[in-house]
Amino acid sequence: MSMYSMEHQRVVIIGGSSGIGLAAARQAVELGASVVLAGRSQEKLQQAKRQIGPAHAEIVSLDNRDEEQLKSFFAQVGSFDHLFTPGASYVRGPITSRAEVARSSFDAKFWPQYNAAKYAMPYIRPNGSIVLMSGAFGQRPPADGASYAACNGAIESLGKALAVELAPVRVNVISPGTIRTSFNWEGTEQEVRERAYEEYARINLAGRVGTADEAAHTVIYLMTNTYTTGSTLFPDGGFILR
Repeated sequence: MSMYSMEHQRVVIIGGSSGIGLAAARQAVELGASVVLAGRSQEKLQQAKRQIGPAHAEIVSLDNRDEEQLKSFFAQVGSFDHLFTPGASYVRGPITSRAEVARSSFDAKFWPQYNAAKYAMPYIRPNGSIVLMSGAFGQRPPADGASYAACNGAIESLGKALAVELAPVRVNVISPGTIRTSFNWEGTEQEVRERAYEEYARINLAGRVGTADEAAHTVIYLMTNTYTTGSTLFPDGGFILR
């Protein structure tokens, strides 16, 4: 058996109906895993299940900002091997932004992942893992995103702390750069999207925007490499080096 086989393993992905989460689900199933996909949109979850194959995917409606829902969700799921938590929707703004803007990324991105790890712990098998998601702006902050950059840094520190606290369960973080996906772009004109993609491609080393499959490949590595824990990996095209 390949060391990268996920045969007979069960993977939970909160935010698995689109983007990096869906790509990670497809790759895990290709390696032999079954997946549990959670998200807010039942319609998107149904579409994802059809793409992956009903025999390999369970779907559960979940608002990961609701701590009680998270607690109930993991009790419903039961025992599993790996958790990935990419789902988040937030507003970015400078230090002068209103308080609700400043709290947005923490409310939608930090605390949902913190609480997911908290309530998942009784159910993750000892040889399993958690993969959290931050973002490259934590290392190379934008001019208009103080709280967002701080949130990403907090998630990376959380990953290290949980790797120590939850061992032998491994905990790592993926910190992607801009990825070509519809997530966080809903309702935005395609022309605006393309301008943002072109700007990102101009300022990174790879000279292009990444794909959901490339970011998901990093997630699968962190799930399957049993000697990696407490790490943050950057599938960002070299963005943080420029």
